[in-house]
Amino acid sequence: MYNHNLLHIQKSSLYGLNRDVMKQLVSVLILSRIDYCNSVLVGLPWSTIAPLHRVQNAAARLVMGLSARDHVRPALRELHWLPLAHRIKFKVALLMYLAHNRLSPLYISEMLAPVSSTLMHRQLRSSSSSNYTVPRARTKLSDRAFSVAGPVIWNSIPEYIRSVDNVHTFKRLLKTHFF
Repeated sequence: MYNHNLLHIQKSSLYGLNRDVMKQLVSVLILSRIDYCNSVLVGLPWSTIAPLHRVQNAAARLVMGLSARDHVRPALRELHWLPLAHRIKFKVALLMYLAHNRLSPLYISEMLAPVSSTLMHRQLRSSSSSNYTVPRARTKLSDRAFSVAGPVIWNSIPEYIRSVDNVHTFKRLLKTHFF
């Protein structure tokens, strides 16, 4: 399906569409599908994520007019597109931000336990920070659960980003952090 969309866009580019229009077309037709529910991809092996990564790279090459042999990382940076692995972390971190600031549904917030709410951790210095307790996971599959992966990603983000009180500012700082 992605290759089909890329072919249509590529044919359109022959008619002289400029880079901004191509970027918007690719964002609407391809990146929106890559980003749809990509938080469920957290923790998957690279072999599973690689095909989507290749689609994103092909889309960047198309927008920038690069050949298949050109390196795509500078193009991704110029387009301000995070690589797929960081897009996944970005989505999970955004869900954690929403849960932390009570902007998410209650069932998401109930999966998480701040370090300050844990009885045995109240005396620690980290209890005053915005860290979350990472539950013990017994299998690789349970490592991928939001209740585990969310706090791991959240705790790895610098405190100055986590403490921002505006969603748009949080997104901007987080994207800069992942770049």
